[in-house]
Amino acid sequence: MSTSQNSAIYSVSKLNQTVRELLDSQMGRIWLTAEISNFSQPSSGHWYLTLKDDRAQVRAAMFRGQNTRVTFRPQNGQQVLVRATVTLYEPRGDYQLIIESMQPAGEGLLQQRFEQLKQTLNAQGLFDIVHKKPLPSPAKRVGIITSATGAALHDILNILRRRDPSLPIVIYPTAVQGEMAPAQIARMIELANLRHECDVLIVGRGGGSLEDLWAFNEEIVARAIFASQLPIISAVGHETDVTIADYVADVRAPTPSAAAELVSRNQLEMLRQLKSAQQHLEMAMDYYIAGQQQKFARLHHRLQQQHPQLRLARQHNQLNLLQQKLTQSMARQLQNSTFKFEKLHRRLLQSDLRPQLQTQQRQLQQTQYHLQNMLTSLVNSYRQRFAVACSKMEAVSPLATLARGFSISETTAGSVLKKTSQVKVGQSLKTRLNDGWVESRVSHIEKFKTKSVSK
Repeated sequence: MSTSQNSAIYSVSKLNQTVRELLDSQMGRIWLTAEISNFSQPSSGHWYLTLKDDRAQVRAAMFRGQNTRVTFRPQNGQQVLVRATVTLYEPRGDYQLIIESMQPAGEGLLQQRFEQLKQTLNAQGLFDIVHKKPLPSPAKRVGIITSATGAALHDILNILRRRDPSLPIVIYPTAVQGEMAPAQIARMIELANLRHECDVLIVGRGGGSLEDLWAFNEEIVARAIFASQLPIISAVGHETDVTIADYVADVRAPTPSAAAELVSRNQLEMLRQLKSAQQHLEMAMDYYIAGQQQKFARLHHRLQQQHPQLRLARQHNQLNLLQQKLTQSMARQLQNSTFKFEKLHRRLLQSDLRPQLQTQQRQLQQTQYHLQNMLTSLVNSYRQRFAVACSKMEAVSPLATLARGFSISETTAGSVLKKTSQVKVGQSLKTRLNDGWVESRVSHIEKFKTKSVSK
């Protein structure tokens, strides 16, 4: 055969290399479900096996670096889902698969569906943080969408009773596992939004396998969560379990109990804060009262110092003091005069001192007369001073001003009127007269014109 009829002449090694490169570039990574046979694990730690179905088989290998991440021990006859690279073993020309990951077939298919839906919803923006709604703080009423008989509801209720027993709760019972569960969960989310009796929802269930949690990986549930106007906390399974609902929800709680803690307030912490606020309020009130008492004391002291009655009392006390001094002075003067009289009387008895006695009697009468005049003059002087003080007080008294025909007008709020700008037409006024009050209503206001004085 002529070489001109062929574009190239291959060697066996070149052919195998070319086929391998074609397989690597055209096939790449694939997912494959098959049954294991001829499984072996030599001392190197690599796995060698055959993957087959009813009509064909293919050799496969999984190197030690990858198979250490497999969570089960492969067995002959077991159905598995693998992700592998299609290649060719050049020395023998054997077509084979290099496996990168391996899962039991049922769970593996679910995981594949999970990844596909996750990519689809993420591309549509359902996971974007801009759509996440904030949780109410504090929550006024909490809705719980879960199984009415499940452990998750029991855990949530226990946490809420312990932390915030006054928080109202609405339970929306639904199946959380099985074919009917996704539609029921979506329906309960829609119902809670229609009723609008809660301000936050907890959607979840307890732990389980991927198949047990699959209802929360369905698209109908994801879109119901995304469409909810109420903020939603996803609380599915344990901390290591991640579902599509977790990605779409506004907040993901690692467990149902953690979700209950997110929406509840710690009663002990609230009581501590309330006690602290009470103490601050009491201290502020004590400080305010002390300040008001000091202010009242100052005003009371000023009122006592400036009140007319106090001034009158002071003058009255001064008058009493002067009267006491006058009485004491008169008593001393009388005592001295009596002493002198007795002395002169004794001398008179000893000698004839009638002329002197007559002289002394005249002097005594004159002294008594002067003393009486002085006392009368002093008393009249203090009475006049007292009368003048009373007249001055009477002159500055508001009642005296009223008695002279003047009056005082006030608003109904008690403000004394001084300017026309304080009143309006139609406003009620109270006017104080000498003997009582008159209530009137303003019908006209006329303001005096101020005359300017030319220089």
